[in-house]
Amino acid sequence: MSARLTILNSMAGDDFASALDQHLAWGLSDLDLRDGIYGHWLASLPKSDAMKAEAQIRERGLSVHCLSTSIFYGEIGNGRDAFCAEHVAELEHIIPLIDVFQPKFVRLLAPQLSARPSDDTAIEVMKNKYPWVFDLFRDAIGRIRAAGASATIENEAWHCVLSRPREFTQFFDELGLGDAVKLTWDVQNQWATGVFPSLETLNLIEPLVAYYHVKGGQHADESRRLSWNVALEDASWPIGQITQEVVARGLSPVICINPAQHGEDKPGYDYQGIVERDIAFMRTIKGIA
Repeated sequence: MSARLTILNSMAGDDFASALDQHLAWGLSDLDLRDGIYGHWLASLPKSDAMKAEAQIRERGLSVHCLSTSIFYGEIGNGRDAFCAEHVAELEHIIPLIDVFQPKFVRLLAPQLSARPSDDTAIEVMKNKYPWVFDLFRDAIGRIRAAGASATIENEAWHCVLSRPREFTQFFDELGLGDAVKLTWDVQNQWATGVFPSLETLNLIEPLVAYYHVKGGQHADESRRLSWNVALEDASWPIGQITQEVVARGLSPVICINPAQHGEDKPGYDYQGIVERDIAFMRTIKGIA
């Protein structure tokens, strides 16, 4: 098995056309579009600018692997009306962009629950107190599929309802959509919620995974809590072991490097050229092109 690399598009630069050229210079053929598109995030990108961007992408022989939206990244504890007011309009805006960019995936984000329990019962709380969340996800997933793409749901940091491995499986089981929706597993986002990355977690959530995100991070002591943002080459989590298994099992044919975040910047650390360094490091792992 093998996998290709990509990055969030704006990691290659603020100017969209120049960033596309930088992708080519780094040997990246797949795009993960999120922000920095003529000054826009996807949520505000006019369709006319999307069509211009698509033409520039096509001219370079690149393709869009994912539209990384922020849909459903919000606090469900504020109630359905507030949550819908924040996210339904973004979904309406994104649907026409699917026809323009023809992505394989459209990313949704798992929501936040500031009062989530500290154990692995967040999904049970959702089922009892916020059952409407699942209906919103089912509707969005259906609309994305009808528009010609597949939906993924990414685990976020902070108070995300997807933190403990059991919560991942319970959430997707409750959706009841089978392979119609898959997981974007962001390893460091999960670490930021208090779960140290491990092969055991991968084994538990493997049937869900279709897209794999990596970030560099270090712990500072035996607690193994995420402390520092660093390059992947200096990461404390077992990135080589986990990534090799993701590749060998064919779970994520494209792997996305994200900026190191959710820790603090480490005093005295060299952050120069970190994107290129991360790409080079990932290519030392067997099976990654």
